[in-house]
Amino acid sequence: MIPELIHKLCTYFTPEQTRAVEQAYLLASESLAGVMRHNNHPFMEHVNGVASIVAQEIGLDASSTAAVYLHEASRDNPEILERFKEDDTAVQLASCLNKISQIKPRDTKLEAERYRKLIASYSPDARAFIIKLADRLEVMRSLHIFPKADQARKNAETMLLYIPLAHQAGLYNIKSELEDLWLRYAYPDAWRTITNYLKATRNDRDALVESFIKPLEDTISARGIKYHLKARTKSAYSIWKKMQAQNIPINEVYDVFAIRFIVEVPPENEISTCWDVFALVTENYPQDERRLRQWLDRPKPNGYQSLHCTVNVGGQWVEVQIRSVRMDYEAELGGASHWAYKGVKKDALIGDWLAKVRSLMENPDNTEYQDAAENLLEQDVFVFTPDGELRQLKAGSTVLDFAFDIHSNLGLKCTGGLVNGKMVSIKEPLKTGDLVEILTSKNQKPNEDWLSFVVTSKARTKIKQKLKERENALAKAGKDILDRRLKNWKMTMADDQLTALIKKYKFRTANELFGAIGDEKIDVAEIKSELLRGTPAAVVADDRPITVTRKENSGDYLEIGGSGTRSLSGLEYKLAKCCNPVFGDDVFGFVTINEGIKIHRLSCPNAARLIENYPHRVQKVRWRKDAATSNSQVALKVIVDEESAVNDVLGVVSSYHALVRKLLTGSRNKRGEIEIDATIFVTSNLMLDKILAGLRKLKNVKQVTRQ
Repeated sequence: MIPELIHKLCTYFTPEQTRAVEQAYLLASESLAGVMRHNNHPFMEHVNGVASIVAQEIGLDASSTAAVYLHEASRDNPEILERFKEDDTAVQLASCLNKISQIKPRDTKLEAERYRKLIASYSPDARAFIIKLADRLEVMRSLHIFPKADQARKNAETMLLYIPLAHQAGLYNIKSELEDLWLRYAYPDAWRTITNYLKATRNDRDALVESFIKPLEDTISARGIKYHLKARTKSAYSIWKKMQAQNIPINEVYDVFAIRFIVEVPPENEISTCWDVFALVTENYPQDERRLRQWLDRPKPNGYQSLHCTVNVGGQWVEVQIRSVRMDYEAELGGASHWAYKGVKKDALIGDWLAKVRSLMENPDNTEYQDAAENLLEQDVFVFTPDGELRQLKAGSTVLDFAFDIHSNLGLKCTGGLVNGKMVSIKEPLKTGDLVEILTSKNQKPNEDWLSFVVTSKARTKIKQKLKERENALAKAGKDILDRRLKNWKMTMADDQLTALIKKYKFRTANELFGAIGDEKIDVAEIKSELLRGTPAAVVADDRPITVTRKENSGDYLEIGGSGTRSLSGLEYKLAKCCNPVFGDDVFGFVTINEGIKIHRLSCPNAARLIENYPHRVQKVRWRKDAATSNSQVALKVIVDEESAVNDVLGVVSSYHALVRKLLTGSRNKRGEIEIDATIFVTSNLMLDKILAGLRKLKNVKQVTRQ
């Protein structure tokens, strides 16, 4: 039975084309019966999603739509293509897609240029390349159903391979959506902050559009100009990039929002009409002439045409974009707009665009995403196991880090590796795209030197844990040896004598002394000689408690700030305990039924639900400038691998004059880690950031998170 979805996909196809798509669908349904996705839904859910993107969002033809179904039906059963007689082009495209699907990331070493060339070599038809992009878009839209390891791998591939491909093909909507999806999984906290900010300020933007157009409606209509408005909000990824590049908070990104005039006009009058609208806009609103940009008579190399100006609307600077309907289609869909836009002759343009896409695939010359890819590679490297599995490691990782990432026991027995077939030492740094095989020996044992070159926390923790186990075993053996000898000698050793011995041999603890005895680095006879000679008085270690002082408040917030209940314009408010905002955080107020206004961080896990479900109860709030003089409570979770690190943690907090309200230390878990739950008071998020940075620099601190 043919579902309603297929009828929707075939709305603009001829009856013959529709039959071909239907037959391809039936073949896929038969071949994929019983095949499930990670969420236990039928795999056909993915296939239908890709077909919808191909036919409805990009606007490719019936052959491309049928090819989606034929490709998935025949990936493991190529003979199925021989049964399909309705559309030879669809069969050829499916065959190309089958070849492309066999390309593994390790074949490309995550190089977009090489990937494009591989795809081009497998297909004479650029539509196969576009269908592959649609497939990746559907995967990214469903990324939440994949296991965490697969999410990281697919997200990395998307940034390094597919986003540059979408950009070069001129598929700007797909490019932008892939960027936002990448940000959502790469930096979830930043993504939440930006999207919640956009949701919280949506009504303000709507009101601004309404006030902007009111003085212009009559004059534009009097000129006989037909138009419609679009309120364009900058993508989350673009906002994030600007925040990173300029090191500014979201509320200082001034081009988050733009108003777009789209004029309905014949092609011969497009440019003059756009300038007429510009004149009317700038007659009513003062413009910043420095920000005037025009690509009307001289389009960008990618074909983009538009007129941009920045005007002041009620004290707020707003970008205004003016373009025709045709220009807007081109800007939104790039070359793919030739399928969707009904105002041009398609055939020649489609052929020209596909030829251009194929040329770009064969001779790529794109630096748009070079910086983004390089930034990603500065943080991480992506390497492959012999089975082709992609592993993501911290930049600077070595063969030994890779071994520990695969399995702890593999790391402990690692003696070296084969990197791209070449034998290297355990210290060899890895590069993105390397194919790594680990070499081991049952006689291998970790040593202190390993800690000097590994960079991943897992490797460091496991090495320290193993060294500690060995140290404890040697110390126990050494103490047993010394106890037996002392008994034989009929001698005893006082605490002050033990302390003096530790000082003499320049150890830090008694365990190190006993370990040296157990490891036969110190002859027990030497210990006897020292005891008989008489030891000097013990040196008492300085164990004075660390004190933390709290700065006196020089004022309090009049609007929001501090902990507990305060007055806000006659209303009671509290800082939400779910996210504990502090001065400087991006925040919003939420009107509760019984507890006045609750102040939440925009990155709060509950923020999206509150803003979406109860927009009428969202209250705009702001921090008073002198609010930083009051203390706010913050909960931290610190994971360490040494008990002594507790004092180091307190030392960092004390150095910034933060008040410690509570500090609870848990027992050591199976991984040898100790979890510290700390509650501190800070005056601002700047102070908190400094404390977090200081804690993360500590040698024995594995992870620090704000609760």
